[in-house]
Amino acid sequence: MDAIAVGSVTLRPWQPSDRETAAQLIAQVLAEYGLGWEPEDADRDVIEVEQAYWQTGGVFWVLEQGDRLVGTGAFYPLPMRGEGATEIRKMYLLPEVRGQGLGRALLQRLEQAIAEAGYRQIWIETSSLLKEAVRLYESAGYQPATEVHTQRCDRVYCKSLSS
Repeated sequence: MDAIAVGSVTLRPWQPSDRETAAQLIAQVLAEYGLGWEPEDADRDVIEVEQAYWQTGGVFWVLEQGDRLVGTGAFYPLPMRGEGATEIRKMYLLPEVRGQGLGRALLQRLEQAIAEAGYRQIWIETSSLLKEAVRLYESAGYQPATEVHTQRCDRVYCKSLSS
């Protein structure tokens, strides 16, 4: 994917030089909601993007405003949920860019890329503390499901894509 404009923000593929800044951004948003940064567990994929995303056929994107990262979003295959399943991961926006439709635009772009890659099911795990995210996923047609696998999460959602 080439970089694309989403409002005043540019969505582009993650680069190794983004590693530390993306990790700090995610840690900052998690802390805002009272959730811990877990580089050895739930957030290890942010430190190891090449292995977790690139080598598995997934993608990791960043949102950039000017020369500053303001958000992230990613997906990778999720064989444990069945053939054709993928999981949206690391969808975070800094507070100053929320409320501008960027979350919805990012989710739609992720869904488009997922469909183009041939996946048939999208899974998302989240925390009920992330109220804006929960509202976004539910309004986008994600249905509550079972079997949360990430310790800090207490909700899981699934959406089937049309063939």
